[in-house]
Amino acid sequence: MFARLPFVLAAASALFHVASAQLKVLSPGGDSLWWVADSENLLVWNCNESQEQTFTVLVANPNMASALAIIAQQPNYQCSLLVTKDQMGGLPVGTGYTVQLANPLNGTDVYAQSSAFEIKAAGSAYPTTTVSPETATSTPASSGSSASATSSSDSSSSNDAFPLKASLGALLVSTFAGVFML
Repeated sequence: MFARLPFVLAAASALFHVASAQLKVLSPGGDSLWWVADSENLLVWNCNESQEQTFTVLVANPNMASALAIIAQQPNYQCSLLVTKDQMGGLPVGTGYTVQLANPLNGTDVYAQSSAFEIKAAGSAYPTTTVSPETATSTPASSGSSASATSSSDSSSSNDAFPLKASLGALLVSTFAGVFML
């Protein structure tokens, strides 16, 4: 009976980790979502799908010795924020940048990383698309050159992962009960 316990615990743990949604950087990233140097820039992530409470925001580039922490502790529930030019710390124009959302106590424990993006010269136009944290898809932005994001503070939004988590919880309980019945 007890010889099977480690296997059952490992399987149950794996199932639980599959059910936990991962934190994702939705913007910036890729060819159509860049930042502009010496300006306010939009950072968007999937806050409603992640279990992380806070994270550190880092900007990395292969040409930098190490990632630059631009925000020490960011609450996850906000879903997006405008990164000020002061927070960007004078990052130079270039390509290959990534935003990393990391453990506030250990910056090498990266929860999520954006796709590579460009920081364009000061005065450049902002991207013509925005990303909504609720849908995690790109949508056309309104005309103009300002950074914008769609965000909702409605706390009654549905949690699509609940049925899956409830099903996995029932599976874990029945698995543990089966082990002790052996």
